[in-house]
Formats: sequence, C-alpha cells, structure tokens
Amino acid sequence: MKDYSQTTYDAVDLLSRLIATPSISREEKAAADLLEQTLQTYGIHPQRKGNNVWAVAPYYDADQPTLLLNAHLDTVRPVSGWQHDPFTPTLEDNHLYGLGANDCGGGLVSLLFAALPWLQNQAEPLPFNLIYLASAEEEVSGHEGIESVLPLLPPIHFAIVGEPTGLQPAIAEKGLMVVDAEAHGRAGHAAREEGDNAIYAALRDITLLSNPHNGLFTQVSPLLGPVKTSVTIIHAGTQHNVVPDRCAYTIDVRSNECYTNEAILQILSTHLESTLKPRSTRLSSSGISPDHPFVRRCESLGLQPFGSPTLSDQALMHFPSVKLGPGQSARSHTADEYIRLDEIEQAVALYHTLLTSPMPLF
Repeated sequence: MKDYSQTTYDAVDLLSRLIATPSISREEKAAADLLEQTLQTYGIHPQRKGNNVWAVAPYYDADQPTLLLNAHLDTVRPVSGWQHDPFTPTLEDNHLYGLGANDCGGGLVSLLFAALPWLQNQAEPLPFNLIYLASAEEEVSGHEGIESVLPLLPPIHFAIVGEPTGLQPAIAEKGLMVVDAEAHGRAGHAAREEGDNAIYAALRDITLLSNPHNGLFTQVSPLLGPVKTSVTIIHAGTQHNVVPDRCAYTIDVRSNECYTNEAILQILSTHLESTLKPRSTRLSSSGISPDHPFVRRCESLGLQPFGSPTLSDQALMHFPSVKLGPGQSARSHTADEYIRLDEIEQAVALYHTLLTSPMPLF
C-alpha cells in the first residue's frame, strides 16, 4: 500500500472506529458519543443536541459570515449480499470496506480533518466563521437530525455538504415527496359481473404515471432534468374470489427546481383518480446559481458542476449550499460499500484549498 499523509491515516482511523460503531438512523448515540469524545481529545469543545454533534471555531465573530461544514453520522441498514462484515472495517488494497464508509463517513472525517487547524485555534483565522456539524437521521430525513440543530446555530451564509460526489460540486439536487395513493372501487364476487375493481382504477393512474410523455410536468431543468415519478409499492385484495374495493400504492416523486412539491401534488391530484396523501412536502429541490462565487472557485480548480438526482440534508437548508465529497454515490446503500484512502486524502486537500481560497467563496 502506498504511503499517505499522517492526516489521512488519522482520518481513516476515526472512520474505521465509526464503522465499528453501528449508527443506523435514529440509533446513532454510540457514534455521536465517539465523535464527541474524539473532538474533545483534540482540544475542541463540541456542542450536542440528541445525536447531533458540532463545533464552532473559537475565533467566531458575529460580524463575519459563517460557513457550515456538514456530513451525517447515520447509515441505512445493511443490505443482503455483503462479503465483508458491514460493521468490521476492512482495509484491502487501498479500499476501506464497511457500512457508511462511502455514505457518508468519508466526507464526515475529511471535512473534520480539513477544518481541524481552525477548530483547534492553531491557524490564522479565516475571513469567515467556521462550524463543523455531524448530523443524525439524514437517511430518514428525521426531525431530530439537522432540522433540530439549525435553529441553534448562528446564521449560516453557505454550506459544504460532504456527500459522495466524486469530489465534483453538485450545485443542484432533486427533491423528494412520497405520496400514499389509494384507488377506490366496489367489492363484489369475482365469479359474477359485479363490483368495480380498484386494481383496475389504480392501473389507469399507474399507466399514466409510467408514461414519460404524459405531459404532467413539462418544465425540464437544465441540471436536474424532468420531474420523475415512480410507483414503488402496491397492495390490494383480501382473497382470490373477492373483487377488491381498495388498492393502495406508493408514488416516489423526485422534483426539480421548476416545481414546488405542493405544485406537483396539485397537478397529480388534478389528473389521477386516486386519493393522494403526501407524507411530507418539506423536502424540496435545492440549488445555487452556476455563477455563484463558490462554483466559480471550483471551476478555477478544474472541477465540473453537475446536478444530483439524490436527496440530502440540503433539502432542509434554507441557505446556499453545495454537495461536495469523496466517494461515489453509486456505492451508497450497496453491499460491500467502500471508500478509497486516496479519495480521503484528496478530499482533505481539496477542502483545505477551498477554505484558504484567495477568491471569495460566498
């Protein structure tokens, strides 16, 4: 294995300990304890709410703007098919395997070690305040995650979110709305010509949703493409000889910035027969202008802005933000998830370069 910087080894050591500390969404306490204790060993005085841990660089000045560095502690549950133990960090040929290594442990530790000199007050103050936040419940968009912490922080002017993007800046991301739909019919005996089959009513709606040329959402985003609707769950019927009077199904909606989730719900309600109930409308699409100073700085370093189809805590940030982190989104939520050590080393270096930029970032 090639040699890496001591900072990289320190980051990998912390990430390995986090992998060995299960942190399924809403079960992050042990991982939050570990991170809190680690910050304390570095002479940092973290703050905490629930399973969210954060630290403010000591030179804080209310007259300066504030940059938030954020990544999440929690993971999804391990899927089947792992060849490695998901909770045993395994280093093989530059690859660190383990649940959360890629999503979002690589970004979590890389942001921390890039910011460490300022969090420890061992570097010249930056022209902005710096806050590092490890948040909980991101994978479930839980109310006890970043949403519960933001009101406790000073006003944030910009955020870097350490999700896996191949170290390219995602300057827009799709939103999410999950809709529970129910088609209604009338029960009857399957042997006779009676009843009104709710499955067939649901199929009419599902067929419309599955048609990419249905004309429901005509506005297409240059970065995010069209609004995408997918029916992902369906339930109906009680026994083979009864015409079902109800058919429930779930619609996964990925919104672009051209529509609010409320507007999408109104369009769906107008064109579908089924009754619709959104689980939440708060996870909207987000993005910043391609002309934003942070984007221009990234481009000056040879990075390529893009639009991300996946959701993150950016949806809950009511201030400009960019998703930028080591690893690849395609590895997330998969068996044998991994991060490469060189990706962590490159991420720490890139974050440091951005933090010390001679160009304004926001």
